[in-house]
Amino acid sequence: MKVLVSDKLSPKGVEIFEKAKGIDVEVKTKLPPEELKTIIGGYDGLVIRSATKVKPEIIEAADNLKVIGRAGSGLDNVDLPAATKKGIVVMNTPGGNTIT
Repeated sequence: MKVLVSDKLSPKGVEIFEKAKGIDVEVKTKLPPEELKTIIGGYDGLVIRSATKVKPEIIEAADNLKVIGRAGSGLDNVDLPAATKKGIVVMNTPGGNTIT
């Protein structure tokens, strides 16, 4: 399974993916939408925060994407109807922001 982390994430969060068996994680932050659209088809998972906007055209290009995980609360930067239509699970971690 290939996971893309497209927004700044704690090194500890990236480490969890790196230690998990069967997960290949790549961190590529500050991707322009067109570049994300070009590469998203090669990933099974996408980890975002608030900077990445997952619009319908990104989801349409996501041929292998199975899950979008938002590190933090809210999902206003993900087109939920488009993800649902394509069968992509979308989740967030609202409690993650309470630990500092």
